[in-house]
Amino acid sequence: MTDLTMLTGEATVLAAEGQATDAMPEIVIGLKSGPVGHAFASMLAQSVGHTCMFAVRDLNQLVKPATMMTSKVTIPSAEYVDLLGGVVQGAISDGVLDSVIEGVIPKEIVEDICIVATIWLDLRCAEDENLDKADLYRTNYEAMKLAIKRAFASEPTIDELIANRKTIKHYALDGVVEY
Repeated sequence: MTDLTMLTGEATVLAAEGQATDAMPEIVIGLKSGPVGHAFASMLAQSVGHTCMFAVRDLNQLVKPATMMTSKVTIPSAEYVDLLGGVVQGAISDGVLDSVIEGVIPKEIVEDICIVATIWLDLRCAEDENLDKADLYRTNYEAMKLAIKRAFASEPTIDELIANRKTIKHYALDGVVEY
């Protein structure tokens, strides 16, 4: 079994054309009795503009393993909260539960571990009259499942990172750094 002190994972799933629904969760998974569990419990204290919430599938349906999610950006409006605590929360929760159903997260450890997830929700989503909520769900669901899979598989490996050092670079470095 993998050391469950703290697993890390991230993923990016891009939006459909014309949407700002890119999803980029960054997660830590670990034992409730360890540092991730401590961070998880500490998040209940809240931070102005960065509301933390349990990932629930619906009323009275707290997902297992227990998952705490928060926005990476300062929450600007009630419309943003509605999306974060609605479509995005549902997508994150479904991604966690399906990861258990598919065996990525072993069912026998769901009561022993917890997940902390920081969630990217573009500010433009709350202002977009033509927001595709199905795409918002899709990107967050797929990205959460991929982040969990990567956390349990320790991906990318250090060998992969070393092999790709001069062939993959952050998109913001185009024209800034040449390899």
